[in-house]
Amino acid sequence: MLEKPKAWQPAAADGGFVVTNDEFRKYGHQLIDWIADYRGKVRERPVMSGVRPGEIKGMLPAGPPAAGEPFERVIADLDRIVMPGICHWQHPRFFGFFPSNGAAASVLADYISTGLGVIGLSWQSSPALTEVEDVAVDWFRQMVGLSNAWNGVIQDTASTSTLVALLCAREKASGFALERGGPQGEKQTLIFYTSVQSHSSVMKAALLAGFGRQNIRQIAHDDKYAMRADVLAKAVERDIASGFKPAAVVATTGTTTSTALDPVGAIAAVTRRHGIWLHVDAAMAGSAMILPECRWMWDGIEEADSLVINPHKWLGAAFDCSLYYVRDPEHLIRVMSTSPSYLQSTADGYVKNYRDWGLPLGRRFRALKLWFLIREQGVAGLQERLRRDLENAQWLLEAVRATPKWRVLAPVPLQTLCVRHEPAGLEGKALDEHTLDWVGRLNRSGEAYLTPAVLDERWMVRVSIGAVLTERADVEALWASMRREAERC
Repeated sequence: MLEKPKAWQPAAADGGFVVTNDEFRKYGHQLIDWIADYRGKVRERPVMSGVRPGEIKGMLPAGPPAAGEPFERVIADLDRIVMPGICHWQHPRFFGFFPSNGAAASVLADYISTGLGVIGLSWQSSPALTEVEDVAVDWFRQMVGLSNAWNGVIQDTASTSTLVALLCAREKASGFALERGGPQGEKQTLIFYTSVQSHSSVMKAALLAGFGRQNIRQIAHDDKYAMRADVLAKAVERDIASGFKPAAVVATTGTTTSTALDPVGAIAAVTRRHGIWLHVDAAMAGSAMILPECRWMWDGIEEADSLVINPHKWLGAAFDCSLYYVRDPEHLIRVMSTSPSYLQSTADGYVKNYRDWGLPLGRRFRALKLWFLIREQGVAGLQERLRRDLENAQWLLEAVRATPKWRVLAPVPLQTLCVRHEPAGLEGKALDEHTLDWVGRLNRSGEAYLTPAVLDERWMVRVSIGAVLTERADVEALWASMRREAERC
């Protein structure tokens, strides 16, 4: 007689430790408390990590453990190993890079997404994943004032969204060369255009999309660092006369270095005239469009073909949550579609299958992060916080302008300032060294964190305001620290 098989149980070798469901509950509560304590006391920590390269790695074993360990040890190593190597993006005096706000409600949503462990291969594989995403992305469309001609999907980052846009642009311009020999088999060379101020991911996407470096045109900017539409028009006409095929333009609403605003409407007039795909990168600044008073910044947006906005920058959604909008979803689906037999269901044709809206086959339940955030804050709550950040940026702008030997180097339409301390007699390389010296000292002090960058071939300092916890007192303290470090020489 055959013995009845025993129910499978997870086992650990050599007396190791496996987290049971009850223990999951226990440690889950403990870790939620740990995160809440961290966030409640983050102001007390130095903003920038002070570890040296390789220091964290040196605290870890060279090989994996042969047997499982008690989970208490794993949790303890968060404080012992991980925390010393953290740069605190949620700190109220983090003014570097861009605001990457993980609002508490969005963090909890991300936890739920991971805990559920569902994967969106198709509508059938998790109907709620698809339909909540459909609704949340459309809510955000309404919040930023886009017409209902737009359809959206959640990608991971703007880098991916821009690559998807340029792949779609390539296929439109080539008459779907992917169904033949690919773009390399076409008679006309495809040309791509963007501003010299565009994000590095734009150039990367153009190269990955197969345009080739010699077929990329970087268009000059005006004195406000915005792309010049007249220079773009001449470049397009010159390429057409030379027998090339202009395929795509990427305009930026809020460039990375200075938050410059490319003139979307004027650029759209060029792309519309010549049938060129227009993609707008509004990764950071797009969140500001929930404020009606900011929508002038992307006048002409309804003439674009695609658009990316990252709610994980400034708005408050936990990373990663990038919204990619298109005016022609059928074209996107034709370029991205994959439909193997094992993913087909009777629901196809009636529902969205987001595997056909981007690069990955599967997707996490990212929509929960946006859905929770919007419901918990409400549009009014989100607007209030962004207006606070804009007001704080204007306060710092006036303070810098009123102080001798300090200069604001670019317009401040949003929450980022480009500033430089310019002592008498310092210029060129010596001025660069002074800039990097004082901002380096400030960052190492742990009082605040700023990122230096190059503008007009000279180093300057970016001040990006917008962490959830940042109030006017934090901006005032930052300005005092900046003056102390820069003026002490």
